[in-house]
Amino acid sequence: MSTVQEGRLQFFNYPEARPGPDIPYRNERKRSPAMRGLQLLFAAVIVEWFGFIRTWLWHNAGFGDLRRIRQYLDTYEPRFDPTVISITNQAMKADSRVIINSSPRASTRAQTATCKYYSVADYQALYASGELTPTAVAQTILPLIRRDINPCGEHSVAWLESRVDLILAAADASTLRYKENRPLSILDGVPTAVKDEYDVAGYKTCLGSRNDYTHEAAVEISITSWSVTRLEEAGAINFGKLSMHEFGLDTSNNNPNYGTPLNPFNHRYYTGGSSGGAAYAVSAGLIPVALGSDGGGSIRIPASFCSVYGLKPSHGRISYKPGVNHFDTCSVNGPLAANIASLSAVYGIIGVPNPACPSSSLFASPQPPRLAFSPSGEQTGGIIGIPQAWFSRATPSIQRLCHSILDRLVALNDYTIIPITIPFLPEGQTAHAMTMLCHAATAIPDTRNLTAANKILISLGMVTPSTDFLLAQKLRQLLMQHLADLWREHPGMIIVTPTTPCAGWHIVDPKVDLKYGISDGDQTLKTMEYVWLANFAGLPSITIPAGFVSPVGEQGEGDEADDDVDGKIPVGLMGMGEWGSEEHLLQWGAEAEAAGAERRSRPPIWVDVVARAREEMQRIKDEEDSEQGSALRKRK
Repeated sequence: MSTVQEGRLQFFNYPEARPGPDIPYRNERKRSPAMRGLQLLFAAVIVEWFGFIRTWLWHNAGFGDLRRIRQYLDTYEPRFDPTVISITNQAMKADSRVIINSSPRASTRAQTATCKYYSVADYQALYASGELTPTAVAQTILPLIRRDINPCGEHSVAWLESRVDLILAAADASTLRYKENRPLSILDGVPTAVKDEYDVAGYKTCLGSRNDYTHEAAVEISITSWSVTRLEEAGAINFGKLSMHEFGLDTSNNNPNYGTPLNPFNHRYYTGGSSGGAAYAVSAGLIPVALGSDGGGSIRIPASFCSVYGLKPSHGRISYKPGVNHFDTCSVNGPLAANIASLSAVYGIIGVPNPACPSSSLFASPQPPRLAFSPSGEQTGGIIGIPQAWFSRATPSIQRLCHSILDRLVALNDYTIIPITIPFLPEGQTAHAMTMLCHAATAIPDTRNLTAANKILISLGMVTPSTDFLLAQKLRQLLMQHLADLWREHPGMIIVTPTTPCAGWHIVDPKVDLKYGISDGDQTLKTMEYVWLANFAGLPSITIPAGFVSPVGEQGEGDEADDDVDGKIPVGLMGMGEWGSEEHLLQWGAEAEAAGAERRSRPPIWVDVVARAREEMQRIKDEEDSEQGSALRKRK
């Protein structure tokens, strides 16, 4: 473990800056057939019963390919934990009990975009003025998301559980605080919700499965996860548990157990996963912020597919305590939001170090970044690194959409784009997938009640040889050291790619796939083409909306889509920064948000919660006026 200082930045456990071998990009991965319906169910039974089939599938998936590059890995030690801790400004570490009341300054251009989502700042302003109350907002949202009423709320498929009593109690308490002019933070009264991976007192944790995995805490200690506790202390209203792909083991968010929320822009597409319920809820306008988790793009993929913003923080920064991170060498918790300023506001609160967490407690507290568009003459500058061979794996239309935003950043913000290379990217994706499946097989040894697709995936983790697992961790070390060398040469560089090389995930056979699930390894790997590196190397990463393309089966399929194209599919632009550089990434995200602001568009199912809450308040006022009038007439 080492401490490295670069200028004013200081790190603990920073990788040795060492360039990897100069190997041309080459992706020769074998194709795997998709399985669905009865074929999928039958395959799951066969895989569970016959070990030799599991081994054959493991080799067919390419997990043995790391042996081909063993000669390049011999001089690297395995690295199991990608945590690199930025320990700059230790004196600025905040007491974990303090609520952050400052708010990031938002991009003026983005906030005045034509197709605007309601933000955290909007809710705070409406509450502070008395125009709305958190109680009215809660009473507006609840009928839309509840599963325990008949008929269910029209958006209830994105929610697994909502405790009405807890929600209304929190809303009433927030309403009283605003009435007495003592809000706790910018998030006081703001509606939010959390992925079913978070433990929350009063709720079950099922991880999207039929089983109950609720964490058992010690006596008199709440089971509520650190991030949720931080939001509750800030006054945010948790509207419950959101849908996720079972155990987060795929990127479609297909969930035969509880129903699959469909993409708000086109119901023939998935939301992406595994934080698909969170992306749906924000995209549909129901809440401005949500909590997800990201072990292989599970925040960034659904954020991209649903045209919202997502932040995957540095590994180890956001505490999982008192629960357990079952994918602890790759997975992190983080926020999704309707805009960059809201994303930053949530990160600023959940990112405060947890004294009880060995890694989180060592990080410096987040500092509110300056999220302002820089007009001509006030350019910010910076370096954007483009791994061109990797970037070009995206479809031509996605490349054009992403490059057009980058061109504006160069013109308006004085960024410089440079070419970079990163070795062994296809092999690195294989190493990441192998690592995640080994985690899954260890965490879930009993596969009863699981979906057929997950039974197959977990079986691959069960047959992974320890020697191949160690090769994967050696490759992790190589990649982290190569990245450290890139940042030594180009301090502050942001590595930029599309979020995914494909526009969404089309549902091929809705009747079959939504009932039984789907196992499509090729499509899964395609969606994870770019996102895995931040997880495997522990980097912070952010995704912003980049535009839309025309959907499958429509005129101009796959081409850039104008605003009036029905069923258009969102795509995203992704940035990765050096360890601990979340504030720098958020600033870049604000500039990219401004550069692409005119491309934002609401989905057809978007809900105007504010307008409905105003109507609810007027209804309550009319009822009160009517009751007062009746009382006066009776006295006369």
